[in-house]
Amino acid sequence: MTSTLEAVAGGVTPPATPAAARRGKRPAPRTRARADRSVVILGLVVALILLLLIGYPVVSLLSAAFAPDGLAVLGSIVTDPVNHRIILNTLTLGLIVGVVGTIIGFLFAFAQVRVAFRGKRALHLLAMVPIVAPPFAVATAVITLFGRNGAISNGIFGIKGDIYGLTGLVIVLSLSFFPVAYMNFRGMLESLDPSLDEAAAGLGASKLKVFFSVTIPMLVPGFAGSFLLLFVESIADLANPLVLGGDYTVLASRAYLAVTGDYNTSAGAAYSLTILVPALLVFLVQRYWVSKRSVVTVTGKPTGRSEQITAASIRVPILLLVGSISALIVTIYLTVLSGGFMKVPGVNNEFTLEHFQFVLTGIGSKAMTDTATLALIAAPIAGILGMLIAWLVVRKLRRTAGILDFVGMLGLAVPGTVLGIGYALSYITPTTIFGVQILPALAGGSAAFAGGIAIVMVYITRSLPSGQRSGIAALNQIHPAIEEASTSLGAGSGTTFRKVTLPLIQSALLTGLTFAFARSMTTLSPIVFLTTPGIKIMTSQILAEVDSGRFGNAFAYCTVLILIVLTLILIINFLVRKVIFRGRTHRR
Repeated sequence: MTSTLEAVAGGVTPPATPAAARRGKRPAPRTRARADRSVVILGLVVALILLLLIGYPVVSLLSAAFAPDGLAVLGSIVTDPVNHRIILNTLTLGLIVGVVGTIIGFLFAFAQVRVAFRGKRALHLLAMVPIVAPPFAVATAVITLFGRNGAISNGIFGIKGDIYGLTGLVIVLSLSFFPVAYMNFRGMLESLDPSLDEAAAGLGASKLKVFFSVTIPMLVPGFAGSFLLLFVESIADLANPLVLGGDYTVLASRAYLAVTGDYNTSAGAAYSLTILVPALLVFLVQRYWVSKRSVVTVTGKPTGRSEQITAASIRVPILLLVGSISALIVTIYLTVLSGGFMKVPGVNNEFTLEHFQFVLTGIGSKAMTDTATLALIAAPIAGILGMLIAWLVVRKLRRTAGILDFVGMLGLAVPGTVLGIGYALSYITPTTIFGVQILPALAGGSAAFAGGIAIVMVYITRSLPSGQRSGIAALNQIHPAIEEASTSLGAGSGTTFRKVTLPLIQSALLTGLTFAFARSMTTLSPIVFLTTPGIKIMTSQILAEVDSGRFGNAFAYCTVLILIVLTLILIINFLVRKVIFRGRTHRR
């Protein structure tokens, strides 16, 4: 047992120890060979799936970027002042959103964990709303409220505000992405040892001094990690720059226009490569540097709960800031929910149901059905694939575990625009290996199932990292001896995973399924390059309605989409509480 625990602590999974081996006998060679062979076959199948999901599209994009047309664009990126401005715009947007979004996330998390006030559950739910909302719901609402004819800017204050450009993008992207920082900081603050604050206070430090000299320094890795994640999210975002960018062009929108406007996929690949390089660099820094700079505060020794701050010098400013931002968020999402019931939101607010009639019938109905169907197909595949990768990484693989884990997480690192263009380049023609066709055309006008397969693949790729990380975290909490017992009784690796491991990590699986469905329903950036006339996706339809100025239809789409996602999340939470936990109680 000691050697097993030492191996786990060292990050190496010990091999199974059958009963025969413990009695000094080696298990039958045929049994070992069969178990090893099944793991090898499973590993090869998973590797092939990842190659098709993300490896092949990224390689195709790189190939197009370094083709003659792509090299010409890459050369102009270095020499053309217009492209210099686009790169500067992108980096400026990423840096500002990274800072602002990280600060907002920290304020919400600190108020939630450390500040004494009522309504913490409401604050948490409010902070999580952007996760289930379409990517440009906030942008459309901000235009309605603060645009040139905005209900607040012009209707109340008589100001012809210009919300388009950098200012509007910073507001919208910060409010859309700050939940990432919020969840990060909340977890860190809840795990901080309160005795550190108590020790500083015992030495005579004031609450404000403890805040700046103890709490903030302990959260430096959280600030760095959150900033990097928000930086990548903002430079890779396509939806909001298309809606709210105006004359402020960024790399993602320029790549989109190169493909859809200039019909130059090589140019689009070149611009996408310019996004991919910093995104991958930031991903590597966050994964291998920031994560190793964490401060150990969970020692295993018993500690009390952190004292809730009541000092006015800290409590009042934080609650004022959090309250003001919360009021803005509530106003924005109330605009989204109510805008679908207005003839022309912000201009003619007369009540109508015609926008919801449009969404629930005809094209809108098809978009809703197609999107939900494809998301429901992708979610279980992404969830199970994530669990399989986690199982191989934690339990079965040694030398190649890090590589498989890294490749599986690339769906998080590769921007959606890059992924979409890569899929369009890779699967517009049938896929062949050594002259043998293994896949039909999955993108373009002749795509199989009107491009539905490619869209499902994109959904899986974008959702996979969440399930993978949940599975790894769950498996690291389960002692290998439980699975070793199954192996010692003669069960193969597949049987052990299906009958022993999977039931133990079913909560992580359901978490992955929930996120996969929500992420699929609200994804836009890669989808706009893959939709065909034969299939309708809700996020693409929302973009079309916004581009046409039909904000009422767009708000109705957003409302229906949010309700669908929330309904499924509530159903899954119900299943977790009533079925899984009750089943565990019965087994006990």
